[in-house]
Amino acid sequence: MVGTGLGALALATGSRGVFAAEATDVLKVGFISPRTGALAGFGQTDGYVLELARKALQGGLQVGGKTYAVEILDRDTQSDPSRASQLAKTLINSDQVDLMLAVSTPETINPVSDACEAAGVPCLSTVMPWEAWYFGRGAKPGQPSPFKWTFHFGFGVGEFHKTYVSQWNLIETNKKVGVLYPNDADGNAIRANLAPLLAKDGFTIVDPGPYEDGTTDYSAQIALFKREKCEIFNSFPIPPDFAAFWRQAAQQGYTRMVKICQVAKTGLFPDGIEALGKLGYNIASAAYWHKAFPYKSPLTGVSGVELADGYEAASGKQWTQQLGASMSLLDAGSEALKASGNPKDKAAVAKALGALRTTTMIGKVDFQAGPVPNVSPGPIIGTQWVKSAPGSKFKLDYVVTEHATDPAVPIEAKLKPFNS
Repeated sequence: MVGTGLGALALATGSRGVFAAEATDVLKVGFISPRTGALAGFGQTDGYVLELARKALQGGLQVGGKTYAVEILDRDTQSDPSRASQLAKTLINSDQVDLMLAVSTPETINPVSDACEAAGVPCLSTVMPWEAWYFGRGAKPGQPSPFKWTFHFGFGVGEFHKTYVSQWNLIETNKKVGVLYPNDADGNAIRANLAPLLAKDGFTIVDPGPYEDGTTDYSAQIALFKREKCEIFNSFPIPPDFAAFWRQAAQQGYTRMVKICQVAKTGLFPDGIEALGKLGYNIASAAYWHKAFPYKSPLTGVSGVELADGYEAASGKQWTQQLGASMSLLDAGSEALKASGNPKDKAAVAKALGALRTTTMIGKVDFQAGPVPNVSPGPIIGTQWVKSAPGSKFKLDYVVTEHATDPAVPIEAKLKPFNS
């Protein structure tokens, strides 16, 4: 937990401020996320989460009987993978961070992880399918991990498979699934690994093939889905691409036959769904964190409801699932630093990450459990965006509809057909 040995020592925020302490007594933690650009929804809540973490670390972090000041250097990738890589290199070479934290999507996490692996700096990440992180960076099935310094926790194809089968069996359909998977790290991992599992469970996968990010005309894909009468639609696009597709699908009559619209990577946050107007109601999603999760942050002590309510009160905006995910990254990172015995020793921190077993805001993180080295699996929970009740503060409510990957999360509502 948080130490108290530094009293009123001011905590530096971002690139501001200098500690009145010996350099060896200061831990520098890099935090890289997309705060602006096409992926900005993932970083929208990070400022609030970082503020909570900095307050919790105000008194320093106690490790091995010694108290260290902690400086969190947060950086915005602007949703640009090249910028993410350069930011990581600058934090490594100029700022000399002791630990790197990276969050949200392969466009952020993979280039940061690669820079850390090359430089010998411990790095922890979350919020992308672990297969896209592990295999997408060159690891081979059945072979030893090529990674010594980089670690990732969270959902994978196995969790999506369990969730989707559980979710899709809640409504009677013809089990024909139109899939729109992009030609990127997420899309390729999902196509290669998830689609075959769903087919084994009796779902017919209708795949028009990979498309490039930024595509503007989806008429060919929509025509195929209509011709095949795909009552389930599934996609892993960046948000602008889904919005373009879904509006065209409505114009061309496809949405009328869709009973389940199940999206991932997009449709995660309320503003993106609100922007779709009536086309956003009853879209099914999946949550890597929800305020209904029954876990507390070991770093800050806040519960899921407290985190969500605090953000809404501070920002005036609706809570998002990214709150708990970013908090869990800071939770796990601080626990690894404590477990290292010497947080200024990069090899000791990497070893602590590889052996880490803890409970964070998203639940259990266990790097000793596999499924491959350097990876700890995590839950993904079936959810749905529904119209809020009259008098509610926000237009949408985000409800839990299934919990196959973590039965401790309470189910809140029955899944509604999209076209109901």
